[in-house]
Amino acid sequence: MITPVALRRQLHRHPELSFQEQESAARIAEALTEAGIPFTPIAQTGILARIEGRGDLKRAVMLRADIDALPIREESGVEFASEVEGVMHACGHDMHAGILFGVLCALRKGEFEGTLFGLFQPAEEVNPGGALRVLEENPLADYDVVAVVGEHVEPELEVGEIGLRAGDYMAANDELHIHLRGHGGHAALRSKIQDTVGAAARLTLALLSLNREEVILSIGKVEAPGATNVIPDRVELQGTLRCFDPQMRLEVLSEIKRVAQEEQSLSGIETEVEIREGYPPVVNHPQLTQEARALASTVGYRVVELERRPTSEDFGRYGERYPSLFYRLGVGRLSGRTHTAHFNPDEAAMEVGIDFMTRLALKLFDKQD
Repeated sequence: MITPVALRRQLHRHPELSFQEQESAARIAEALTEAGIPFTPIAQTGILARIEGRGDLKRAVMLRADIDALPIREESGVEFASEVEGVMHACGHDMHAGILFGVLCALRKGEFEGTLFGLFQPAEEVNPGGALRVLEENPLADYDVVAVVGEHVEPELEVGEIGLRAGDYMAANDELHIHLRGHGGHAALRSKIQDTVGAAARLTLALLSLNREEVILSIGKVEAPGATNVIPDRVELQGTLRCFDPQMRLEVLSEIKRVAQEEQSLSGIETEVEIREGYPPVVNHPQLTQEARALASTVGYRVVELERRPTSEDFGRYGERYPSLFYRLGVGRLSGRTHTAHFNPDEAAMEVGIDFMTRLALKLFDKQD
């Protein structure tokens, strides 16, 4: 039977982008079949494993791992490096999948009270995310869900460290696409044109002024296809908004539209705001967090209290429907940074990840409501 590390390396060699994970799903399905673990397809390119235990089978715990890769050309130098040009598992999703497989293998005899689901989820890296597709299929509709649990590798933590935070942990994210349309022309004939580039610059500064402690707004891309002596008819701004508080998120989205309208009124240049709704915040259930903290300490793992994080995760969607917990698994500072070509997490963390998630799942089945 394939080992969790070997499965992880297979997935790493053959990374696939969001909603393109057909080969990844096939490799996971093959591993589950060999291990005698039943499963069904889900969310287009995902896999949902199910292990029935004893007693009340309507009582359920779902463990989640994401499986998609990123459009990055790998430069890690590992012997099992990506064989797909320009695509790499640079965020540890291959390790997440290997760990979940290891947990399912450890619990496949069903020696617990209830039903265990193992979700290999596609498309975490793109809005609106694979979690939305999973929930649209509603696979847990007939179950009393005790918890949905996910983890993420963390190079800021060493192997053997578990990062936890109760309550609000990760921010909501929305994509901003702002289109400015006017009458460009020769850059020297300013009285005869509308300066779309100048309007875009003013609008960018006005948008950045919305930043504050609870709000992070950045413009990461500006497309102005002009020249040294040409003002283009169209300019596009693209950016991201991160908020921790749902109400503030709505307020800032309204402010963005107001600021754009003010620029349109000032310059006469049509300014269209397109907001592509992203993930909700990740909010960890306080009781689940406390139980995980106590377990980690009991079995000898060092617990690190996490700060709020302005990055986003579509795992937050599960928390809108079920008690949920998302924690960090240390993979060592020598791993490098995620979302970079050199990221190389320490595989020794997989043993810790499998052990901790296995123990946590058993503890959750044992807990009384």
